[in-house]
Amino acid sequence: MRTDRRRGRGETPPSPAPRGLFYLRQDLPVLLETPRFLILNKPAGLAVHPGPSTQDSVETRLVPHPRGGPWLAHRLDADTSGCLLIARRKTALIEAQNAFQARQVRKLYWTVVEGVPAQQEGEISAPLLRHSMPSGWRMIVNQKGDAAITRWRVLGQAGSRSWLELELLTGRTHQARIHCAHLGTPIVGDRVYGSENAGGLHLLARSLHVPLAEETLDAVAPPAPAMAEALRHLGWDGQS
Repeated sequence: MRTDRRRGRGETPPSPAPRGLFYLRQDLPVLLETPRFLILNKPAGLAVHPGPSTQDSVETRLVPHPRGGPWLAHRLDADTSGCLLIARRKTALIEAQNAFQARQVRKLYWTVVEGVPAQQEGEISAPLLRHSMPSGWRMIVNQKGDAAITRWRVLGQAGSRSWLELELLTGRTHQARIHCAHLGTPIVGDRVYGSENAGGLHLLARSLHVPLAEETLDAVAPPAPAMAEALRHLGWDGQS
C-alpha cells in the first residue's frame, strides 16, 4: 500500500484554521492538516483541558463533530507551547495512541535553560512522582515514581544560559521541566522548578514525527517571540 507522507514546512506560517473546526474567534494556529489529523501550534498559557481555574482550553475551542471528536492524542503542559496532535476520527485516535504507547512517536523539544551542562549531551533516567503539598502539587524525582527518560544535547551556549534539544522517551507530567532542573539547569521562566521570567516558560514542543500505517505526520513549531529572541542570543539563525 502506498504511504502518504504529509510534512510540515519548518518555519513557514501556520495555515488558516479549517472552516468549522474552532468556535468563532477561538482559532488556533494549524501546522498540519490531513483528513484524519491536525497538528496545532498550541500557545503558551492555554491548557489542553478545562479545569477549576479556567474554562478556556484547546478542548473547549474545538467544535464537536456529530459523530464524536475531535480528540487530543496527547497532552502538553499549559505553559508549554508547540506541536499538539489532534485526531479527527476515533480510529485515528486509537492508531495514534498505539504509536505513542509503542514509543514510535518522536517528540523533540527546544528549551533555554539557566546554566551550562558539564557535557554536550546525555540521558537522564529519573523516575517522577507526584507530590502534594498544602500550597499545591509538583513532581519530584523519587524511586517510587514512574520511569522517565529524557535525552538531551546542547545546541548553543552564551554567558550563563544554554539552548538544549530534548527528546522525551516517556511522557510524564512536567518531565522536561523537572529533568532539566535535576540536571542543574532549570528552564528559564519555570516558576515551579526554577524562577519566574517576564518572557514566560522557555519550553517549546519543537517537532513531532508520527509514523502511521498509511501516513507519516511531521510538523515543526516556531518559538514564541520572547523565546525566539533568547534563542538568537544563543546562536539560532531563525531558520533551522
